[in-house]
Amino acid sequence: MDPLPTPQTQSGRDGLAALLARPRTALIGLDFDGTLAPIVADPEQARAHPDAVPALAALAPKIASVAVITGRPPEVAVRYGGFAGVPGLEHLTVLGHYGAERWDAATGTVTAPPPHPGVAAARAELPRLLERAGAAEGTWIEEKGRALAVHTRRAADPQGAYQSLRAPLADLAARHGLIVEPGRLVLELRPPGMDKGVALLDHARAVGAGCVVYAGDDLGDLPAFDAVDTLRADGVPGLLVCSGSTEVTELAKRADLVVDGPEGVVGLLRALAAQLG
Repeated sequence: MDPLPTPQTQSGRDGLAALLARPRTALIGLDFDGTLAPIVADPEQARAHPDAVPALAALAPKIASVAVITGRPPEVAVRYGGFAGVPGLEHLTVLGHYGAERWDAATGTVTAPPPHPGVAAARAELPRLLERAGAAEGTWIEEKGRALAVHTRRAADPQGAYQSLRAPLADLAARHGLIVEPGRLVLELRPPGMDKGVALLDHARAVGAGCVVYAGDDLGDLPAFDAVDTLRADGVPGLLVCSGSTEVTELAKRADLVVDGPEGVVGLLRALAAQLG
C-alpha cells in the first residue's frame, strides 16, 4: 500500500487533516498533462498513467467532487484519460479550456459558450508567423478549439525556439485580444479570463467544498494555486501538490507537497483512498 506522504508546510498539513476528517466535503482538482498523464513529445499521444483511473475510481465515491482542470478540450481529456463509463467516476467533472467548457460523467455531455473570435484570426496567421520567425521546422501547432498552442519540444533547439517565439506570439495575441500562457516548452494563445484558478474557485463554490486539494505541474497551474490560497483566506483548508519535474520549478517552490510526477500523484490518490477506507 502506498504510504500517505506528510506535507512540508503547516497549511498543507492542515489541508490534509481536513480532508481526512471531513472527506465528504473535499474537492480534489487535478491538472491532466504532467499530472495525471506523463509529458510526451507529441501531445496527441498523451494518455493518463495506467493506474490513474483505478485510483480515481477508488477515491471519488468517498469525497464531494473530483475535477480534472485542463487547457485541453474536455472531450479530448476524457478520451485520453479513459474517464467515460467508469464505475466510481459517475460524478467526475472535466473542466476543459480552463473551465470554459465542462463535461460531466453523469450525463456524458459538454456544455460551452461561443468561442472567442480572436482564436480563429490568430489561427489563420500563425503558420506564416512561424515561417517568418524561422521556427517552422520542429515546432508543432496544437489545435485546442478555443485556444492554440505552439510546442517547441521537437525543435532542434527547443529552448531557443521557445524564447525566440515569445515576443512575436505575444504581439499576435495582443492584436486579437488574446493572451499568451507559457508552459513546459509550449506557448498557448487563449482568451483572457480563462484560467485554472477561476475554474477551481467557481467549482469549489458550486459544490460547497469544505477543503480543497489541487495538483499540477506547470506554470498554467499557478492560478489554481492562487485560488487555493484565496480559499484558505476564506477559512477553507487546502493542500497544494506539485507533480514534480526538472523543467518547471516554480510550482515546487509554492507547493505544500512535491511528488514524483504522475506516478507520485497516482500514489497519493491511492493512499488517500486507502486511508479513507
